[in-house]
Amino acid sequence: MSTIAFLNIAMHGRVNPTLPIVAELVRRGHTVSYHTSPAFATKVEAAGATVRLYPGVDQPLPDPPIPLTLLRGLAEAAVGLLPVVVGELRRVRPDLIVHDSACPWGALAARELGVPAASSFTTFAFNREAPSPTRLSRELLAEAVANPAAAIGFLRARLKLGRGLPLTDLGNLRQPLNLVYTSRAFQIGADGFDRSYRFVGPSIGARPPDPSFPIDELKDPVLYASLGTVFDADPKLLRTFAAALAPLGGTVVVATGGHDPAELGPLPGNVIARQSVPQPEVLARAALFITHGGMNGTNEALYAGVPMLVVPQGADQPLVASRVVALGAGLSLTNAEVSEDVVRDRARQLLDDPRFREAAQIMSTAQQQAGGPLRAVDELQRYLKIVPAER
Repeated sequence: MSTIAFLNIAMHGRVNPTLPIVAELVRRGHTVSYHTSPAFATKVEAAGATVRLYPGVDQPLPDPPIPLTLLRGLAEAAVGLLPVVVGELRRVRPDLIVHDSACPWGALAARELGVPAASSFTTFAFNREAPSPTRLSRELLAEAVANPAAAIGFLRARLKLGRGLPLTDLGNLRQPLNLVYTSRAFQIGADGFDRSYRFVGPSIGARPPDPSFPIDELKDPVLYASLGTVFDADPKLLRTFAAALAPLGGTVVVATGGHDPAELGPLPGNVIARQSVPQPEVLARAALFITHGGMNGTNEALYAGVPMLVVPQGADQPLVASRVVALGAGLSLTNAEVSEDVVRDRARQLLDDPRFREAAQIMSTAQQQAGGPLRAVDELQRYLKIVPAER
């Protein structure tokens, strides 16, 4: 059996899809070390990996989370983490390194140690049709002009990292094997990728249970709203969703993320507001999902065949929203368009028009047939046999 090291960044949407893969690798007898931040240690340990913590506290997310500040954060984190990570990996002696597609210290560590690497894409795989937000572009240059301090900070850190990485595209780090956690049917421009990209579908499972959540008490139709954990969702926006959905649902579930549910104020009696909810279990019961269009949650909703109302907050979410709409599996609104009446009207459309659920069910079949974590582990094991470690 092999020793496999996972290296990731401190984001739920990046870590969660890797955990079922870790659990399956461990089940098949492999040894897994997982290099991560303290906030994810319990989850990783529950999946069966040996936790190896990055030094210091949890890496803060850039604020605002625009491509330029993300690049600066990734480059500066890589400068600080790379020596420590390389030292730990020398002791672990992995046969394979699996790193997130936006984890430059993982890619550089694999290169320095001569260990085969695979990249983990929790976003779309990027091409001309689905452009990487961290590529060199007019938009990125405009951000640099508007925010010279962030640009200078990125360039200083990037120069320290030297060769072995793209000049700017640190959110699109490719390897000879690239695991993409969606189906070919959902991927934009899927036919344009070579065989190094494996569209394995959503990787769902292996999360610690939440016995405090009353999943068995939910009443149909279950309507679910969440704007994720990366962007700071306005409690007023979440309250609008709750008020709009309450007359339409048996139970309305609202995940408040970084906000105390009390910040939403008094809510209708059929609304459950929690900072965190067991999302796959709720989606399995849901008739509708209001989402920001994060790739992880969108994949999970499509896996469950749930129509979506997508309200993008930033990053690649407008692209995800456009794909959901193009496939007929949902509708989209901007923040400026959100009001109680408009949200209720769109939700009623999604619930009453069977074409949305039919389209979502078609995507559900594609997502499930892609293979999920079992296929991902098969691909990693095949890769280990084909690409020997160069020590």
